[in-house]
Amino acid sequence: MTGTQPISSPVRGLNILRERPLDPPEHFARLREDQPISAMTFPDGNPGWLVTGYAPARAILADPRFSAKPELKHTPLDNGRNLEDFKLEDMPAGQFIHMDPPDHTRFRRLLTGQFTVRRMNQLTERVQEIAEQHADAMHRQGPPADLVPAYALPIPSLVICELLGVPYADRDRFQRDSATMLKLDTPIPELMAAFGRVFAFLDELVARKRAEPTDDLLSGLVTGGELTDAELTGVAFLLLVAGHETTANMLALGTYTLLRHPEQLAALRADDSLMDNAVEELLRYLTIIHLGTQRTPLEDVELDGTVLKAGETALLYLPGANRDPGRFDQPELFDLTRPAGGHLGFGHGIHQCLGQQLARVEMRTGYRTLLRRFPELSLAVPPEEIPMRGDMSIYGVHSLPVTW
Repeated sequence: MTGTQPISSPVRGLNILRERPLDPPEHFARLREDQPISAMTFPDGNPGWLVTGYAPARAILADPRFSAKPELKHTPLDNGRNLEDFKLEDMPAGQFIHMDPPDHTRFRRLLTGQFTVRRMNQLTERVQEIAEQHADAMHRQGPPADLVPAYALPIPSLVICELLGVPYADRDRFQRDSATMLKLDTPIPELMAAFGRVFAFLDELVARKRAEPTDDLLSGLVTGGELTDAELTGVAFLLLVAGHETTANMLALGTYTLLRHPEQLAALRADDSLMDNAVEELLRYLTIIHLGTQRTPLEDVELDGTVLKAGETALLYLPGANRDPGRFDQPELFDLTRPAGGHLGFGHGIHQCLGQQLARVEMRTGYRTLLRRFPELSLAVPPEEIPMRGDMSIYGVHSLPVTW
C-alpha cells in the first residue's frame, strides 16, 4: 500500500512506514474513513481483510467465530520472509494466545488466578522499590543517560523475572534473543535459532522448578500438576517475552511522548491524580503493537454489510482503530484529560492481555517515580535523532538519551 494508491483498490501487504514518529501512517486514516473493512491481499497471495475501524475491530475480537490459530495467519509484510518456513511443530505447547476454546480456556483458567488486580496491586511496593533503585543509579551516574537500559527495560524485566522465578542474572540471554525474534527482517534460520535458545533456557528452568519448587508463579504451575513440561515452557515463554518487552517500550516511548508534549507533561506534574488517565491515554495514543493482530473466520461472517468468507484472515490494525474519530473525540490529539478506557491497546475479548493490570502498575509507578525524581528531565538530543523501533514488531524507541 502506498500513499498514491486509490483507496478503493485492494491493499497488498502492510506499509507501516511512518511520516511522524508518534502517529500511524496517514494512509490508514484515509482508508478507515473510506473503507474501515478493506479487501487486502497478503504478500503470500492469500486474500484477506484489513480492518482499520474501531467498531469492527472490537467486534471481531469478541466474536467466537474468528480463530486465533497460527496456521491460519499470514505474514502482513512484504519483506521476503515466509511464515510457512517457520515450523510450528518445533514450537512447544502452551502458546495459549494462539489457541481457540476449549484449549485456550484451559490455560486461561489456570493463569487468571495468578494475575488478579489484587495480586498485581500487591506488587506495587516492589515495583516502587525497583524504580527508586534505578532512579538512584541514574543520579549517581549523572546525565546524560539512556533511559532504555537505565530505567525502562530493567523495571518490567526484574518484575517478570521475580514473578516467574527466572534468575535476573540470566536476563541478557533471553533479552538478546527476544530482540532477534522481534526484529521484522530477521532471517527465518536466525529466528528459529533464537526461539530454540530461549526454549532450551526455559526447559532447563522448568526442570529446576520441578526438582526444587520455590515461591513463584512458575513453581505454582509446576506443582499444580495440570501442565506438561512442554506446556509450562510455552507459557513461560509468552509471559517472559511479553512481560518485559511491551511495558519497557511503553515506559520509554511514553516518556518520549510526554517530553514532546510539554503542556501535557506540565499538567501531569501539577496534578498527580491525572496519572491513571495518562496511562490509558498513552496506551491508546501509542498502541505499540503496530502490526495489529489477526483473526480468521471459521465460517462466513457478515460485518457492517461486508461478508468475510471462511478462511479469509482479517488483520486488525489496532493503531488505526485507537485513532478512530467514531469512537474517540479528536483522536489525533494527545490529551491526558480524555476519559479513560475503551481503547484496544490490550486487545479485547477472551484474548485480552492477561498481564494488563501488572503493566498498569509498572507504568503508573515508573512514570510517577521518573517525573518526581527528575523534575528537569529533557531529551539530551534533538527529537528527530531518537531512533524509533519501526523495524520491530513492538514499536518504541531503541534508545532515549535524556538529561536533567
